[in-house]
Amino acid sequence: MSKTDAAVALLVLGMSAGTAVSAQVTEQAKQGETGQAPSTSHSGSMEGMDHSQMGQPKTDQSKKGQSTMDHSQMDHSQMDHSQMNHANGEQMRAPESSPKQGKAGQGNGMAGMDQGMKMGPMQGGSPPPDARDPNAYAEGTTFADLPGNEMNDEMRFGRILLDNFEYAKGDGEHGQNLDGEAWYGNDYNKAWFKAEGERRDGHLQSLRTEALWDHTFATFWSTQLGVRHDTGGGDSRNWLAFGVRGLAPYWFDTEATAYWTGGRLGARFKVRYELLFTQRLILEPEVEGNLYSGSDPARGLGSGLSDLGLSLRLRYEIRRQFAPYIGVTWAHNYGGTADYARARGERNKSTQIVAGVRIWY
Repeated sequence: MSKTDAAVALLVLGMSAGTAVSAQVTEQAKQGETGQAPSTSHSGSMEGMDHSQMGQPKTDQSKKGQSTMDHSQMDHSQMDHSQMNHANGEQMRAPESSPKQGKAGQGNGMAGMDQGMKMGPMQGGSPPPDARDPNAYAEGTTFADLPGNEMNDEMRFGRILLDNFEYAKGDGEHGQNLDGEAWYGNDYNKAWFKAEGERRDGHLQSLRTEALWDHTFATFWSTQLGVRHDTGGGDSRNWLAFGVRGLAPYWFDTEATAYWTGGRLGARFKVRYELLFTQRLILEPEVEGNLYSGSDPARGLGSGLSDLGLSLRLRYEIRRQFAPYIGVTWAHNYGGTADYARARGERNKSTQIVAGVRIWY
């Protein structure tokens, strides 16, 4: 063979080898595009399978885009997970101090949390050093700087009340009636002054005045201790007084007082009630009576029940402090008091129409 023939033979052999290599490369590229791995049998047992090597392409194959395994074709029913080598299992295990997952399917995103963070209780414990003083919300303002906002049960205050200041006419006579009181003090102790009297046909018929010390002993109730002075219609009399006053159940304003002088006892009671038709129109019924243990001819008083009075007054409060009213009163004497009244030529029963004003401040 000549040199020329040898060269031609080598050239043909090289071209044949290049064509074979090119065909192999083309076939492998097609398999990479379809996601199929090289012909590897998966029908065998998966025992001892090393997952750290699964799906990891060889260096030269990764450059060509090939995968070494298609998991979609794997038969997991034949896999023995107890023998699997979970690559670097110690590194995959979450830290022991990691909080447990409370719900199924919850991700392991907490694994990367800073385990040094401590979750304190929601409530309780000592406040932080820079916590705001709870008493500093008023910004240094005290009650002393807010006049009128004191909650002091020792504060002193007072009132003057003309409960009945009226003109009366009926049964052949006319005159004026007065019933008033004034007090000053705190919620527990007060100085109390009362006055009640009648004037008929220009003459003072009777006047009772009392100076008392009022002391609260229960809610809405107080005791009253002091003196009483009677004048008009006879000789004057002085009495020691002791009683109770307050608001009985169902809002009955009640007074009951006992008196003593020179071995003689007396008692007086008064009950009234306010019936509101509106916030301004008020009907006030009232019952009042007097009793004595012995007769007092100088003042025309008999023993037992001396007299009993009933009244109805309808007032309209233009203001709470000022309310004109009209009404009617009935009075009746009993026992020895009735006998003394007949001896003086006076009636033992009387009905009168009254009109007046109620004022307090």
